[in-house]
Amino acid sequence: MFQKCEGIVIRTTDYGENNKIVTLFTREWGKVGVMARGAKKPSSRLASITQLFTYGYFLVQRSTGLGGLQQGETIATMRRIREDIFLTAHASYIVELTDKSTDDKKTNPYLFELLQQTLHYMNEGLDLDVLTSIYEMKMLQVLGLYPILDRCSVCGNSDGQFAFSIREGGFLCHRCLSKDPYHLKISQATVKLLRLFYYFDLNRLGKIDVKPETKNELKKVINTYYDEYSGLSLKTKKFLNQIENLRGSL
Repeated sequence: MFQKCEGIVIRTTDYGENNKIVTLFTREWGKVGVMARGAKKPSSRLASITQLFTYGYFLVQRSTGLGGLQQGETIATMRRIREDIFLTAHASYIVELTDKSTDDKKTNPYLFELLQQTLHYMNEGLDLDVLTSIYEMKMLQVLGLYPILDRCSVCGNSDGQFAFSIREGGFLCHRCLSKDPYHLKISQATVKLLRLFYYFDLNRLGKIDVKPETKNELKKVINTYYDEYSGLSLKTKKFLNQIENLRGSL
């Protein structure tokens, strides 16, 4: 029985001489794997629809194991992402983060919307660093991680100047800094953006102009928090860091 779904290609693996195993993140079913027979042939009707980051409709023969991809209809190729190494690095990271953070066949329409919207914004040329930081902050709940961002994680006060404590799992007010001598000093702009990125709706994203030093503080907090609590080790993150270092030296 064939069923139609709306999905995004988040991983592809070559299988045999002409086939691909394609991982889709779908609105209806969550993450599913499908066999795309003949998709490696340039002349195949499945060749374009099974490229990484492609957003489209997919006709799938579902089964208890690996389904079969019958045909597809492209909504957006995300071509610009694939043609730019910096875009590719950021997009590859967010799709691998999605892949490694989710279970098969567990529906999450909110996460599907977040992924689709983020790739769309990247393809449209919006700020890659900002989009990646927003995505990372929003993925924390998917990972079962809930940093304390609305008050001090020690005394509970919501007023004052804040730092970030990895050990306490959230903000630390100026009165409680001694509770964690290894706290990360951050600007109040970074405090506001960490809250904003975690809580706000990506559909409402306008133009956010973030200073380079604030971006660096955001990355330091997010990267350190992920390293401590997520348990993830992503190849694309290492590649992204290399590309970012390259971009910084240009």
